[in-house]
Amino acid sequence: MKFLSLSLLSISALSACVSAGPLAAMDQLRLFSSQEPELRLIQYGEDTPPRWMTEADKEALLRAGVKYMDITEYPHPPVSSLGSEWKPFIPANARYQDEVAPFIGNLTTDTMKEVLTEFTSFRTRYYKSSYGAKSCRWLIQQIRDVADGFDHVSVEEFEHSWDQFSIIARFEGSNKDLENELVIVGAHQDSVNMWMPSFGRSPGADDDGSGTVTIFEAFRSLVHNGFNPERPVEFHWYSGEEAGLLGSQAVSNAYKEDGKRVVAMLQNDMTGYVGANGEVIGIVTDHVDEKLTDFLKNLVDNYAGIPYVLTKCGYACSDHASWRKVGFPSAFTIESAFDDSNHYIHTTGDTIDKLSFDHMKEFSKVAVGFAVELSHKRD
Repeated sequence: MKFLSLSLLSISALSACVSAGPLAAMDQLRLFSSQEPELRLIQYGEDTPPRWMTEADKEALLRAGVKYMDITEYPHPPVSSLGSEWKPFIPANARYQDEVAPFIGNLTTDTMKEVLTEFTSFRTRYYKSSYGAKSCRWLIQQIRDVADGFDHVSVEEFEHSWDQFSIIARFEGSNKDLENELVIVGAHQDSVNMWMPSFGRSPGADDDGSGTVTIFEAFRSLVHNGFNPERPVEFHWYSGEEAGLLGSQAVSNAYKEDGKRVVAMLQNDMTGYVGANGEVIGIVTDHVDEKLTDFLKNLVDNYAGIPYVLTKCGYACSDHASWRKVGFPSAFTIESAFDDSNHYIHTTGDTIDKLSFDHMKEFSKVAVGFAVELSHKRD
């Protein structure tokens, strides 16, 4: 594949040089031409050696539909401070239906509609843009408003070298013996326009505004209806997924280095579009933990009102890949079979009018079941 060598930022810089006048333009062009583009280490297959690429090359991969991880900051899996003796226990079947039922019964599409309407009003949520920085600050305030007044629930920023931070909301566990173990439900908050990544209009209603509000609603119902888990449960909204899983890599590597024990992680990426083959929950079967994925099937059977379909998504398809890479069980639900999913993503056409909030609610049910069931200690 031949990649583009001149980024949109480069084009903007050249335009600025020309408009500055002949002499100033000559000076600026000399400076510009002397600067080498930043190189990033990109991997787009488990068995494929990583390659150094420019940001323009990364954008070409995005437009070509090639999924990748930008591993520049994390070329090697971290070593845990606790060693490798601990192994998470994944159950085979749901057991806490009576506990889960009230949380599911209190789910509503009203809050999801309100949050997603505002969330998609930002011009873009591109992770390096000023809009992305504003959107994450708006989102964290909504999450903090939900958690306000609940002492066992905290909401924190996970900062990055760019301005759009990731968000971590945490339920503290009641069992002190399990305080270093945790369950994670995630989504990504950023969006991207594949033709003009830095500034192009990118409402990102489905990718991944739908996943963002899906887990927001699950979190809201758990908080407001008295969820008190045995082991800690966290809800994550990642930055920089569209640029190679940057935010989730930072969080997962930090957790691994700190010796945290992640029992299971569930990613919700694109949960709002109903494909041509009808309403289903897509369960991804490649590049995931097999045992956790089998348990996820059982959760859909127990808690969702629609069936699941098995599908494949490819390498580095979403943020669950970051957790799998550092050795923790992860799984991934998507709105349909992958080839029946929303083809408007990464464009100006990824808007709310194409989505079903009732469909998102089915994923909220599964997220609630995941959080409750895995928060309990089982042998």
